[in-house]
Amino acid sequence: MEFRTTSSPFVADRTHVSRIMRQVLYALVPGTLATAWYFGPGVLISIVLCVAFALLLEGLMLRLRGRPLKPFLTDYSAVVTAWLLALCLPPLVPWWMLLIGVFFAIVVAKQLYGGLGYNPFNPAMIGYVVLLVSFPREVSQWLPPAPLAEHPLGLMDSLRVILTGSLPPELSWDAVTMATPLDVMKTGLKMDQTVSEIRENPLFGDFGGVGWEWIRNWLALGGLWLAFRRVIDWRIPVGVFLGMGLVATPFYLLNPDSFASPAFHVFSGGMILGAFFIATDPVTASTTPLGRLIYGMGIGILAWIIRTWGNYPDGIAFAVLLMNLAAPTIDYYTRPRVFGAGSQRKDGS
Repeated sequence: MEFRTTSSPFVADRTHVSRIMRQVLYALVPGTLATAWYFGPGVLISIVLCVAFALLLEGLMLRLRGRPLKPFLTDYSAVVTAWLLALCLPPLVPWWMLLIGVFFAIVVAKQLYGGLGYNPFNPAMIGYVVLLVSFPREVSQWLPPAPLAEHPLGLMDSLRVILTGSLPPELSWDAVTMATPLDVMKTGLKMDQTVSEIRENPLFGDFGGVGWEWIRNWLALGGLWLAFRRVIDWRIPVGVFLGMGLVATPFYLLNPDSFASPAFHVFSGGMILGAFFIATDPVTASTTPLGRLIYGMGIGILAWIIRTWGNYPDGIAFAVLLMNLAAPTIDYYTRPRVFGAGSQRKDGS
């Protein structure tokens, strides 16, 4: 009688890259739908275009590098990068800007470093920062949220603007775009207005901006689901919020007329998206338990500093990239003691 024998491991490994990336995409769905509800279908068009560009460029680079296409195109890592980049950009960014952003994210920040697992910087943030620095006006042209929109754009109008750059004849850019809550807050403070005076603007809601705060709630729900499923480590988002709170809270308590509240910083801009979906990138983040907490705190502190005294209203992208640089050093100094590698006995044994 012949018996079939197998070798270890006997338990299937469920931590495949494609499985993890799919769960990240599932977690992004509620926030994405909320974004489309408040800012129109342009964000959905941008996601489709970014994903198509990302898969095309990833396939081209894999072919040039002599690597197989299917294992890498089906791991969903390029899809996640493209999706995150699209969510960071205004809904009516022209298609050619989306292509440039995806090019720097996939080709420059990922494939030229050797592909997934070898990139030192978060690819989506590289693409976003390139667009922000190169085209600051276009990247700041956000639509007003649905409750404040006087001229909402439908699917076909949004598609026309993204593909051709032309608005309907009866509309101008000033009529369909407005500043973000972070932009309004930063500009008002520079003009010596108090925070309470700035918040009289109808753009502001309970904590952040109208619509913006609800989108952040849905993104937070998806992020908490990822933490519950242990797809991401809870220490990083906790560190981000803790770091932000440590610097924002004392300044707000000492001078609430000149510094926005910690809640405003959390529910405005990319804080929640960055904390749960961007800073937690397993390739570019710290890997030790204590290191992840320090890494997250560094992002929160740097983001607040850039928002308060920097030239850009939101500093999440820059903060993430700076802490990507620091991650290897943080890991080096926070390495846990290896089991069995304690101090030797005095007799040398």
